[in-house]
Parts: sequence; C-alpha cells; structure tokens
Amino acid sequence: MNTITVKDKIFSPFITADILDKAVSRIAAAMESDLKGKDPLFLVVLNGAFVFASDLMKKLHFPCEISFIKLSSYSGLQTSNKVRELIGLNEDIAGRTVVVLEDIIDTGVTLGELLEIVKSKNAADVKLAALLFKPNAFRKDYKIDYLGLEIPNDFIVGYGLDYDGFGRNYPDIYKIVE
Repeated sequence: MNTITVKDKIFSPFITADILDKAVSRIAAAMESDLKGKDPLFLVVLNGAFVFASDLMKKLHFPCEISFIKLSSYSGLQTSNKVRELIGLNEDIAGRTVVVLEDIIDTGVTLGELLEIVKSKNAADVKLAALLFKPNAFRKDYKIDYLGLEIPNDFIVGYGLDYDGFGRNYPDIYKIVE
C-alpha cells in the first residue's frame, strides 16, 4: 500500500482490506448467534456505511431486511455538530428488532440523534453495529453492540469513508498525513 491523494490531501496506509474483512466476519458471527430467528431490519447509515453493510450482509445466513437512512453532520474535515436528515426512515419498525449499521462512530452526535428517532418509533429492540470507533472523540454514552475495531482520532478515507465525497472507493483505509 502506498500513499494516496484525495483532493488536496495526502493519506497514508492505515488498515488493510484483510483486517477489515476479519472485523466484519467477527461482527457477522456475533450477529448469527444473537439475531437468528428475530428477522431484524438492518438500517444502514448512508453514505459511508454502504460498503460495510454490503460485506456484512453477504456473511449473514438468516432472514433479514435492509433499509437506508441518510444523515449528515460533516463538512470537509470537521463535524458541524448539526445533524440533517437527508433521506428518512420509511419502514414501520414498531415491534421490530432494528440494527443500525454505521461505518464509523467518532463524536457520536449524528448517531445519537438517529438512535432517538428509531426508539421514538417503538422498535422492540435497537442494536448498534459499527465497523470503526474512535473512543477519544466519543462524546455520548450509548452502547455499541457489535464493534469491529477501535482506532485513534485520525481523519480517514477508504472502505466507504470519504473526504468531501471522494476516497470511498478504496478497499483499504488510509489516514491523513499532517
């Protein structure tokens, strides 16, 4: 893996596709034992979690549904701390097990709002799965039920993660070079 340039920033190799695949497999194995027979609805947070969700769904072997929601709190390299709902939840989730799939949890602000939206719609159970978690940036107190990897508070791209919409297409993850 070599450095890459995304827009005006240089990024260095950080997490290989193989390590990401193993993390997704661990999450899928845990879900297999916890969620089998519950016919869960997986709610994918767009845009970043689409790659994680795609790889995860291929590893699950029980009936389930998938839907998408799009929220935004980022502009460039910084969070705005203001969450906007760009594509909303359309399914009736009352009485259902809902598993929110997120690519990365850093401050937790955006996801905190989404969890409140889901809980307000009377889901029977709400679980959270995240591929990546930045504990040093986290400012909330909710539980992550399925977690792939903890990482430092670096700005990263690849595997669905972006810098102003670019860089999502790389199979590995890269961190910004300061």
